[in-house]
Amino acid sequence: MAETQQATAIFGATSGLAQALCRILAEQNVPLVLVARDKEKLDVVTSDLQARGSQVSTLVCDLDDISVHESLIESVSGCQTFYVFYGSLPDQSACEQSWASTQQALQTNFLSTTSILTRLANLCEPRKMGSLVVVSSVAGDRGRKSNYVYGTAKGALSIFCQGLRNRLASSGVRVLTVKPGFIDTPMTATIEKKPAALWATADKVAADIIKAEKRGKDTLYTPWFWQFIMLIIRSIPERIFKRLSL
Repeated sequence: MAETQQATAIFGATSGLAQALCRILAEQNVPLVLVARDKEKLDVVTSDLQARGSQVSTLVCDLDDISVHESLIESVSGCQTFYVFYGSLPDQSACEQSWASTQQALQTNFLSTTSILTRLANLCEPRKMGSLVVVSSVAGDRGRKSNYVYGTAKGALSIFCQGLRNRLASSGVRVLTVKPGFIDTPMTATIEKKPAALWATADKVAADIIKAEKRGKDTLYTPWFWQFIMLIIRSIPERIFKRLSL
């Protein structure tokens, strides 16, 4: 297994965004440890990266299962950079009708993710080095009726990362919160209305993330214009905002 201080671990390595990021890292000859639950998809991703000359090892794991997180973190303990890229886009209507659906969305997008991050922080802090890169979402910047369950999970995740960044700053461990807008990946394939100006490719977002991580940024809106879009949305008075269809 590629467990050196220079290795990079990617949780949720079969997602469209993670695959784009892996291809860039492969070009930079970064050893990779890929973690995902679907072995068949993981094997396909691994074969592609190995064909590009990348040094790759894999771990098959259901990241929703918090009981395996302790041993999982031990398995990637030789890595120095950690990308937490997994999540799901829940059906908002189903969540409104079913607490079980809401609970599952929160489990995947917040609870299990923060379990991973807590363990990674405890791994990196005593070393006084390391980098945690976490994909949140612009959806977490303000609750909207179209996706407020997903937005709740991502908003909570962003706040958690903010506190984690504050905690780890003195130890030299970096925490980057990534807030993408719409990305054209399999996860968003069910979204029908896709105004081209607001959508980005996974390759573009992945490149932005790697640049931001290398520059030691704290928060990244990608593409860049989402920072200003969300500033406007956050600034709308609640008495007006609650009447809007967003």
